[in-house]
This record gives sequence, C-alpha cells and structure tokens, in this order.
Amino acid sequence: MKRLFLASEINIVAKHIASQFAPSSNQLRTVFITTAAEVESGDKKWVEENRNGLTAVGFATFDYTITGKNYEQIVSDLEGFDVIHVNGGNTFYLLLQARKSGFDRFIKQHVENGGIYMGSSAGSIIAAPNIEVSQMLDGNNFEKELATFAGFNIVDFIILPHWGSADFKSEYRMERLATAYSPKNKIILLNDYQYVQVEDDMFKIVDVRVD
Repeated sequence: MKRLFLASEINIVAKHIASQFAPSSNQLRTVFITTAAEVESGDKKWVEENRNGLTAVGFATFDYTITGKNYEQIVSDLEGFDVIHVNGGNTFYLLLQARKSGFDRFIKQHVENGGIYMGSSAGSIIAAPNIEVSQMLDGNNFEKELATFAGFNIVDFIILPHWGSADFKSEYRMERLATAYSPKNKIILLNDYQYVQVEDDMFKIVDVRVD
C-alpha cells in the first residue's frame, strides 16, 4: 500500500502522524534527508525543529544527504529504512541532487514497495508531477541545470506549503500564485497545521487543530 504524509512543517503535525502507526512509531527506522537546506542561508533552526519533532514522538531518525551520492550508494544506504522523510529548503536544488544521485528513482521504488514517504515543505512539493510552480520563489538559478521540472510524481497533485503564514505572504502574492494560476495544476494549499495523508489512490487533508 502506498503511504505518504506531506506537510508544511512536520514538527507541528508529527504527533498526529505518529498516531497513525500501531502500536508505535518507535519501531520505524527513519531517514531524515537534509539536502534541500544545504544552500539555504541564515538561521536554519527549522531543520533542527523538524528533526526534533519527529524524534520526540518516537521516530528513530538518521540524518542523510543525497548530495555527492550515486544510485548504488543510495540503495545500499537507504533500502533498509521504513520511512524516508525529505525535509525542506530549496526545491530546485533538491530536485537537482535527486536527479544526479538517482534518489528520484529510488524513492519511487521505495513507495511502490510499501515504504513510507514523509515530506516537509520542499519535500512535499517535490512529490508532485511537476515543481514548476516554485520556480519564481526559490529557484536561485538551480533550475537552469535541470532539463525538466518533473518531480517524483508519486502523487498527482501539487502541494503549496505554508499557506497563510506571514513569513510567506509577499512571496505568495507577488510570485507563487501567479505561477500556479492555471487550470492544468491540481493544487492543495496547505497551512502549517495541516498535512495530506495518502493511502494508495486516496488522500485526505488533516488539520491537527480540529482532527
């Protein structure tokens, strides 16, 4: 069964996600992919917050970057893990490294084989068929190295994270919505208290404040 949990801020919703696993998330070995944050500047406390949010509810996390790896290394290092969590940062840099390393191929196999995929922010966006809607916001020229903007294509919709957040208001108003406004895009606007739970071909939006 295909199982995905796609969030804006995994640390806010981690406790609710953990409750979906019986008897406990403690049994789940979890890779915490940090790659997307490698090119981000300034305070990156959100990386630590997301990691801590997962470990606090029982996920046994192991930090990992796909940068500089090849496909054989990716398979050797990650095939024994139950959960792959892809954390936030620059979506285009993340996609570039996924292509170079073969992680994009590995993650499809992981999901097809029943492995769990979790994403936060960029890690949720990249699960989509295409990440072009993020181009104006966080491309930072990495998009020039990509032949296409095809994402992992493990869901048929596009997550736009941090909806309603004051930190992202200007980016949404000036850039992201202008790019995303098209009938071809199946978009889910996700605030920081929500996540999308996917099981096979079905999905639902969960708000941890009310569910």
